[in-house]
Amino acid sequence: MTVSSPFEGPRVGEARRAMPAWLRAGARACVAATVWLGRYVWAGWVGLAGLFCLAAGWQAGHEFYGSFILPAPLETVTVLFGLFEGPELAQAASETAWRSLGGFLLAAGLGTLAGSVAGYSFAAMRIMRPIVTVILGVPPIAWIVLALIWFGSGGGSAVLTVVLASFPISFAGALEGAATRDRALDAMARSFGASLPTRFRTVTLPHLLSYLFPAWTTTAGNAWKVTVMAELLSNTGGIGGQLATARALFDIPLVTAWILLVVAFALITEYGMLNPLREMTERWRSAGLPWGVKR
Repeated sequence: MTVSSPFEGPRVGEARRAMPAWLRAGARACVAATVWLGRYVWAGWVGLAGLFCLAAGWQAGHEFYGSFILPAPLETVTVLFGLFEGPELAQAASETAWRSLGGFLLAAGLGTLAGSVAGYSFAAMRIMRPIVTVILGVPPIAWIVLALIWFGSGGGSAVLTVVLASFPISFAGALEGAATRDRALDAMARSFGASLPTRFRTVTLPHLLSYLFPAWTTTAGNAWKVTVMAELLSNTGGIGGQLATARALFDIPLVTAWILLVVAFALITEYGMLNPLREMTERWRSAGLPWGVKR
């Protein structure tokens, strides 16, 4: 039996009960999503305060060194908005974005899979960890040189460099998450007859994600940096190619404008993609807060 709220009229209660079940569920989902989005956007004010503090330090450096060494933030933003009037911005940004996101997805996927397998198998851990240490020990610039020799000056060299430079980060996160899982809790779930997929989804995966999201965030930021560096050295277009041109012309405001664009892409990747995904998959964290909803 459905009980109407004392604050709603009889017609409102009757209309609500007359709605189909799927429509009521959709309405509740829309309201919950709106509340979550509002709370997430409101929490971003703290991050904006940190960015404003960084901009203040940037302005102080400009006042001390001058525009030739460090252009002012307002001057850089003005140059960046001026880039929107030409075709170079869209072409360079799309090339760099595809290479960076492609390398990030490959590095995160392969690193997560290999790290999870190594965390479950001690023998696999002993075999894979030295290999990953060797890959991590090679500087990204060395991978760029090797990729240029192997694949030539194309977009594939940048993607390969991102994968090789970022793979160890995701591998380490997945390895630690799988290796430190609560085996006693898993054994208790098994004693109650839970299958392996159920135990992985309810016991292991929440713990694993708490290690994976920080690793993925670092991997995403590293992907943007390595992609631009590979484009700069290999002269394969993209934002890195535009940076090389601006450096040759000694156009310092244009250099800082392209750098600001890369930083904006990294922030969008983290706070527009990864953090919302983390909020949705780790809703249990809010239940432990004093203002959280107990679930």
